[in-house]
Amino acid sequence: MINSIGSTLSGLYSHNKKMAVSANNIANINTDGFKKSRAVIKEGTNGEVTVDIHKIETPGSLIHYREGEKVTQTESSNVDYSEEAVNMIIAHRGFEASLKALQAEEEMLGSLLDIKV
Repeated sequence: MINSIGSTLSGLYSHNKKMAVSANNIANINTDGFKKSRAVIKEGTNGEVTVDIHKIETPGSLIHYREGEKVTQTESSNVDYSEEAVNMIIAHRGFEASLKALQAEEEMLGSLLDIKV
């Protein structure tokens, strides 16, 4: 029983981390040269949930602008807002599911204690 609570708590932490990575990407969407990160949630060794964070090195769009007679180019960030919005929805739903599982475990533990006493 206690192991299942630990697994559920690691799921809450993992979805929270995934949400934080997407929020950081969105916060830096207008930062030239910023490279987005991606949080990948996977199963750990003892049933817990782990998060691997990887930097995505794909180039952003090149932006050309003129300063007097000189033409300069800079690379924009490689963050796609629509992709980040979907990732945040997925993280939110995973967080909700983990909370529901934790509530069910709490109710079951309470019922077992009521029966025992």
